[in-house]
Amino acid sequence: MASPRLETFCCPTRDAATDFVLGFQPVFFNAICVASASFSLIGTLAQVLPKRTLGYRRSSQYPLQKPSASSRILLIISICDILGCIGIMTRASVWLSFPDLVGRISLNGTEIWPTAFCVSSAIWIQLFYSATFWWLFYYAVDAYLVVKRSSGLSILVLYHMLTWGLAILLLVEGVAMLYYPSISSCQNGLEHAIPHYITTYIPLLLVLLVNPILFGKTASAVASLLKGRQGIYTENERRLGSQIKLRFFKILLVCFICWLPNLINEGLLFYLELQPDMNRELLKNVKNAALITWFTMSILNPMQGFLSTLAFYGWTGWDFDFRFQKNEIQWEFPTTSTTAENECDNPVAASLNYHDNLQEREKVMTENSHDSNDELCALSEDNGKANGFFASSSPIYQGL
Repeated sequence: MASPRLETFCCPTRDAATDFVLGFQPVFFNAICVASASFSLIGTLAQVLPKRTLGYRRSSQYPLQKPSASSRILLIISICDILGCIGIMTRASVWLSFPDLVGRISLNGTEIWPTAFCVSSAIWIQLFYSATFWWLFYYAVDAYLVVKRSSGLSILVLYHMLTWGLAILLLVEGVAMLYYPSISSCQNGLEHAIPHYITTYIPLLLVLLVNPILFGKTASAVASLLKGRQGIYTENERRLGSQIKLRFFKILLVCFICWLPNLINEGLLFYLELQPDMNRELLKNVKNAALITWFTMSILNPMQGFLSTLAFYGWTGWDFDFRFQKNEIQWEFPTTSTTAENECDNPVAASLNYHDNLQEREKVMTENSHDSNDELCALSEDNGKANGFFASSSPIYQGL
């Protein structure tokens, strides 16, 4: 799981609330972390690896295009989730192998290895999950810019600078405040811990509070754009708008399910920290709730990677294709009569079959209108664009 409590685990002067959750069934807790992270890692890799059934035939009338900025953002989010899962698996596996590792963190610093591993693994996990939150935020920003005709691959450089710059800056600031003046005194007072918790939860709160607003504005702008293009709102356009709204909803649902327990747990543990005696009978229900959310976090936090890919692409199947092709593949749209058959064979097409709509429109729309359709279709689960073998067969290039 990913929590700012990870860094406080490394403090020899931990507060009573942190000691309470850390000392409750540590073997069972770490086993759950390993199992959940392993399942999520395998599922995420299975989702993004190239598939034979995800290649679409494109008409030679339109050249192969590079993935959009938002498509690449989804790839980066998946990579950050994978690296975060690896960090959780490594930390939990080491703690299972060395149950006394945390207990060997001493005030006099006689053993450097336990402290170094504890701090480095916690920083690794926090960095990549913080980066995931920032990328999710900029995905919402880019989706809004797409419908405003202000997005492009060049803006991806700016997203990189902002995401990694802010993630590293907040991480360094929070860890420095927590461990100042030394790791042996990092929990002597809330003035050390509170800035660290704030810097950790800023990107998460940004996603939970601001992304719904941006997604709502984007969905409204898409509807207005579709209505204003030809002065009518056809069934195809209505379907596209519904697919975009559904995809935004699934992304937000995954974020709330996976990370809301963290906020609840942190509030409960802070409440326990403020109590003069945690062992009072009146606090029994609070302590039970804290433990329930603590173990819930160990399951849901690592699962974000896999669940996010389901929200991004749907289930893409197990039909992997690792053949490398240097030459570009000519693509063509399936005819309307074969659409139903292709949907059964292609999980992504089954979740959004917008290619027949594009084929019908290509007869009556200009080239500029076609580009606009690609931009809007990119907001749904599949835009049918391809660029080389990997782009044509991997879901990370199959939509915004």
